[in-house]
Amino acid sequence: MRLSSVFLSVALALLLAVPCCTPAQEPCKSGLSCTTDQVAAVHKPNGEASTESDAEPESKLGAVPDAPDAQGGTVSGTVTDTNGDIIPGATVQLDGASRTGQQTKTANDSAFFQFNGLKPGVNYHITVRAAGFDDWTSQPITVVAGQYLDMTGIQVRIASAVSSVLVYSSTEQIAVQQVQIAEQQRVLGFIPNFYVIYDSKNAVPLSTKLKFQMALHVSVDPVSIAGAAFLAGINQAADRPDYQQGLKGYGQRFGAAYADGLTDIMFGGAILPSLLHQDPRYFYQGTGTVKSRMVHALSNPFICHGDNGRLQPNFSSLGGDLISSSISNAYYPASNRGADFVFTQFALSTAEREVSSLVQEFIIRKLTPSANRNN
Repeated sequence: MRLSSVFLSVALALLLAVPCCTPAQEPCKSGLSCTTDQVAAVHKPNGEASTESDAEPESKLGAVPDAPDAQGGTVSGTVTDTNGDIIPGATVQLDGASRTGQQTKTANDSAFFQFNGLKPGVNYHITVRAAGFDDWTSQPITVVAGQYLDMTGIQVRIASAVSSVLVYSSTEQIAVQQVQIAEQQRVLGFIPNFYVIYDSKNAVPLSTKLKFQMALHVSVDPVSIAGAAFLAGINQAADRPDYQQGLKGYGQRFGAAYADGLTDIMFGGAILPSLLHQDPRYFYQGTGTVKSRMVHALSNPFICHGDNGRLQPNFSSLGGDLISSSISNAYYPASNRGADFVFTQFALSTAEREVSSLVQEFIIRKLTPSANRNN
């Protein structure tokens, strides 16, 4: 016999055994008069409203709890510049599909930020703003429920629109910013054009560290190395200096061309300017008559700005050319050495500097994209 049949038999026996109700009470449908509580304990007629005592246990059994809300995602990151230095205090803005999804944070002392409660499946953008830097905007970001996304590669660049440094700061800080601007200057977008200052009215003297920094950056720049390789090819075709032909000869000419440039920039652009307290940069004039600008450019190899702001004989440039030509005696073929060779190279270097100054004054700026944006 099934258990349900046993329970049904016991319930029927209890129903027949209960005492009768008082005459004032309504009879049960079974023909017996019973109390309301006793009837409710066994069965309820069809269509009869449930009592409060019946409704409470029914609601506890039949209620279905609401589904919990989907868990949000989290996005975090650290703001740095292109050198990998952190940028504390940067403003970080999160934008969603609507304005209600916008959040703004300030990067902490470690340049760290975090956004919580991002809706899954929604496209977000991160925008980073910091004083003196261009805005940085991320690609679309989408998270799934419960995801913790740590963003990488958040690097802000120095503001390309900065034309001159007018902030009230120490001379050294201003010089650092001016060098950073100069190291963005490239002719046609790729040839280094670091040794010219277009904002010459606001120029400040460079520290020894910055002079060596600029010289080193020019020396190891891939375009400088490629230029030495190109010049070696020309010298190979012209069979000068008097090295042998073939691959070995080309290697010797490449080494000589690169060494010439390296010694010239290090002595004329860093060592002597540091010892003599002179500025190795070309100070762009840009205004005035054509004649005055030509005179300014042609005098550049012979007259320079001292670190004290006054014009001085350009011993750094002339001395650098002379020392570089003298050192070349150590690695040029014996047939190309001697005093005549040294002074011929010195004269050629000085003439080349005059021509390059003229080109710098009248042409190069137009071909330097960052200089056109910044000034």
